[in-house]
Amino acid sequence: MAKLLLVDDDIELIELLAELLKIEGYTVELAYNGQEALDKLDLSYDLILLDVMMPVLNGVEALKRIRQKFSTPVLMLSARGDNIDRVIGLELGADDYLPKPFNDRELVARIKAILRRSNGKNHTDVEYHSDSQSNGPLEFEGIVLYPGRQQAIYQGQDLDLTGTEFALLQMLIRSPGQILSRELLSLEVLGKRLTPFDRA
Repeated sequence: MAKLLLVDDDIELIELLAELLKIEGYTVELAYNGQEALDKLDLSYDLILLDVMMPVLNGVEALKRIRQKFSTPVLMLSARGDNIDRVIGLELGADDYLPKPFNDRELVARIKAILRRSNGKNHTDVEYHSDSQSNGPLEFEGIVLYPGRQQAIYQGQDLDLTGTEFALLQMLIRSPGQILSRELLSLEVLGKRLTPFDRA
């Protein structure tokens, strides 16, 4: 199962999240600030969950240093929901951004989606490019998406989308004129199969 590094200075929260993720089957290691996280990166992780506001070395600075050497997927967590923080994190190379407080189910769904997208990639000592050719802008009916930095613009205005909403919109734009089933959308966007308990 995937190995996660969870980085947050909120000891109570980080331990609760660790228990949740272990129940989901993940191997979890903890760090309590950005510097401690960097010190652990000689080990291989499938995903880093990184809080923004931390002592010693904050999440943004830690992300900058991570991206100098590693392309390990990063999910940013922050109690600050400012769009500018979200944009900065995504432009620096975060794979997704989740504001606190968040729903446990949404967190797990985003983790699964990120891991599915990154499955099979080598994350260590790889040069990172936030805007590769495959992540060039997508356009449809006045909407422009920039997948590399997870930015969506409609008629010149930024759209405030969650990571899940962005992934869904991106998939729809990449599949013009096609009928996409709920099962396919759930698998591709959320990284999970539908169950009888999922809402219609």
